Amino acid sequence: MTRFTISAAAALLIGAGCAASDHARPAKGTSATTLAKETAAPPAGGDSVLERAADRARVEGSPSATLWVVEVSDFQCPFCREWHDQSYQAIKKEFVDTGKIRLAYVNFPLNIHRNAWPAAEAAMCAAAQNKFWPMHDALFATQPQWESLSDPVPVLDSLARQVGVDSASYRQCTGQHAMRALIQADMERATEAGVNSTPTFFVGKTMIAGAQPTDVFRTAIDSALQGKR
Repeated sequence: MTRFTISAAAALLIGAGCAASDHARPAKGTSATTLAKETAAPPAGGDSVLERAADRARVEGSPSATLWVVEVSDFQCPFCREWHDQSYQAIKKEFVDTGKIRLAYVNFPLNIHRNAWPAAEAAMCAAAQNKFWPMHDALFATQPQWESLSDPVPVLDSLARQVGVDSASYRQCTGQHAMRALIQADMERATEAGVNSTPTFFVGKTMIAGAQPTDVFRTAIDSALQGKR
């Protein structure tokens, strides 16, 4: 597997986020384009049809867009939900839907969140049926309902049905943990890039850590589109 190309020119902005419980690694910085391409590659030892479909589905935006924005996130992180609720739709409307950027989601389920892994698996199994973004929205919208459950599976299954997945195929995917290797590969790639909290974003060569205000992302994206970063 090709390893990350680390850019020494990366800028770093830090805000509120969910931190991993293990020792934090220093931010190395990496190009969003590099991280997105690595994310789109199947994990070592895994090259299934499901994994390829899931990879494609968690990227949105025009294929002709030259600027990548990568979101490294945890579905149970309250700061990730905050960014989703406050900024995601605005960024999507202004930059994704207009063909200016491609947005990719990278999983980083923290071990401090008991149901982060089941939620990530649910999202990626929905992604295998091209339902990642509806499931992404549903998971964040209902986070308070499933985050503390001893068994979140019934709620996650219900959400998947609501977004339109084929239930039998979805349950087979989650039951066999078919996306576990892909999610683990996400975490390894993100950690190597210097991620140690969620949410973390890569906008061109700028790394933004935390649920920053929407205007911070507008400025970073506009700057990258103008070739300044």
